[in-house]
Amino acid sequence: MVLKSAAEIEIMDEANRLLRGILREVGARIAPGVTTLELDRFVEERILAAGGKPAFKGYPHPGLGPDFPGTICASLNDEVVHGVPSPRVTLREGDILSVDVGVLYRGYYGDTAETFAVGKVSEEARHLLEVTREALERGVRQAVEGNRVSDIGHAVQAHVELHGFSVVREFVGHGIGARLHEEPQIPNYGPPGKGMRLSPGMVLAIEPMVNAGGAEVLLSAEDGWTARTKDGSLSAHFEYSVAVTEAGPRVLGLLPGDARPW
Repeated sequence: MVLKSAAEIEIMDEANRLLRGILREVGARIAPGVTTLELDRFVEERILAAGGKPAFKGYPHPGLGPDFPGTICASLNDEVVHGVPSPRVTLREGDILSVDVGVLYRGYYGDTAETFAVGKVSEEARHLLEVTREALERGVRQAVEGNRVSDIGHAVQAHVELHGFSVVREFVGHGIGARLHEEPQIPNYGPPGKGMRLSPGMVLAIEPMVNAGGAEVLLSAEDGWTARTKDGSLSAHFEYSVAVTEAGPRVLGLLPGDARPW
């Protein structure tokens, strides 16, 4: 666990503001007929043009699989996380698409994710997106000095299960800074009052992954990266990078018009 200075947090705010702006542009491009590879190439161009480096492209596989090939993780419908962009995956009316993106910018990482509706979606999909975003906001509100890491996950789980959905266990949030993944790990479930105490200077990537059905996931044997829900249910994913400050949680990279979760 590495505490960041005020100057380092400002750089990370810039990195995340870049990503949040790109995600807004992605949202305007999402439509039936668009492929996930088209979105990937657009995001890569925008990151490079801004002087950043895609954080996910070439990321080593945790096992023996291939390095990650894309700039974004593009996870469609029942895909939970780490969906590989492809020219063969074309968006259709009613789909939901999670776009997770990271950048290395001026020596520090930004990391954020959002799940988008493709055209008009089902009521279940709309509700899933709404609840997952709300769960993220409730997790953010717990990122205050003196709280414990598990207070974040407990807030997420309580809201998700109140609405009859499930929290994924296999993947968690994490610390972030000069490395993409730092301590502490941040599960999206569990009892409150456990784990590391939060201190000013910590920066946390808080990222609920929520399934409409059961919590279990399966890893794709085809690409070695994509995780899907075991029961084929829809899944949504939202993420902010959040600094713990003496004044409370600070979501990094917020743009005009973005919700202030605290």
